[in-house]
Amino acid sequence: MKKIVFLLLISLTFSSCYVHKNIVGDGAQKGIVETAKQHNFVYGLVSGKTPDTQEMAKGEDNYEVTTVHSFVDGLVSALTGGLYNPTTVEVKR
Repeated sequence: MKKIVFLLLISLTFSSCYVHKNIVGDGAQKGIVETAKQHNFVYGLVSGKTPDTQEMAKGEDNYEVTTVHSFVDGLVSALTGGLYNPTTVEVKR
C-alpha cells in the first residue's frame, strides 16, 4: 500500500500542465489577449465546440494561439473522473 501511495504522490508531483503555442504571421503585435474554453469529453476522445481562433483574432494577420491545459483544467478533469476535460485557448493579437 505504501508503494502505491508513493507512486501516486510521485506521479502527481512530476506531472505538468501542457502548453502548445502556434505563431501566425509575425506573432502578437498589440498584446491584446482573448480567452475561450474548449470542451472535451470522455478523456478527450470527444470534442465539443472548438473556439474559432481566426474569429478571436478579429481579422488580424499576426497573432499567437496558445492552448493550455492548466492546473484548474486538470483539477476539473480529475474531479469528473476524466468525463469532462476543459482546455483553455488564448489568442494574443
